[in-house]
Amino acid sequence: MATRHIGAEPGEIAESILLPGDPLRARHIAERFLDDAVLVTSIRNMLGFTGRYRGERVSVMGTGMGIPSAAIYINELIEYFGVRRLVRVGTSGAVSVGIKLRDIVLAIGACTDSSTNRTMYGGYDFAATADFDLLRATVDASATANIPVRVGNVHSGELLYRPDRSLYDVMAGMGVLAADMEAAGLYALAARHGVQALTILMISDEIHSGSGLSSEEREASFSDVVTLALEGLRLDRTQPIHLSRRSTE
Repeated sequence: MATRHIGAEPGEIAESILLPGDPLRARHIAERFLDDAVLVTSIRNMLGFTGRYRGERVSVMGTGMGIPSAAIYINELIEYFGVRRLVRVGTSGAVSVGIKLRDIVLAIGACTDSSTNRTMYGGYDFAATADFDLLRATVDASATANIPVRVGNVHSGELLYRPDRSLYDVMAGMGVLAADMEAAGLYALAARHGVQALTILMISDEIHSGSGLSSEEREASFSDVVTLALEGLRLDRTQPIHLSRRSTE
């Protein structure tokens, strides 16, 4: 049934979903990548669509910016709509030297300065990590599609405009590749509910140099991220279930 934040009816959202932050990006993905896509929710203009990719049902829906906003939609998608595989597709800022504009990062883990995961984990630090099988399928998809990727940790921050920028030096010193605002929350919620999750990020800004892509350049370069997400989901379906995956389907 519809919730306060998602207006879809039972069965209208697929078990696999892409999660961009921007609802207009969700519409762009639906129109460009999915066949027979239909709008299934638009409450608060947070658009969500369901269609087919290479014959398989896939949904795409915006989440807004930051863990608190994303967590509302992620919880409801899992608890009320039966979503079992969630892939965040977004942009991020490069932290480590050697990570350049338009690079694609697969987040194997997500550090955070948010208190959200500690709240869910009894006040302790939770190691927020991607689902191994979904990550592996996406790495395999990148090789097949000849789309280079970097795999490593990211940092999900509470603040986009951070007053103390020295933390970025700490991140770089610990090998963190990029900064976003949602991955850590997604991974903790996926672990809590026993579902699969992955974050795929395109570098749109270089934090230390201050350089970045224009809005038009971001959209033009974002197609590889979506392709990897969809192909990773498709390949994951064909893999046998491994010990890293909880049997919830």
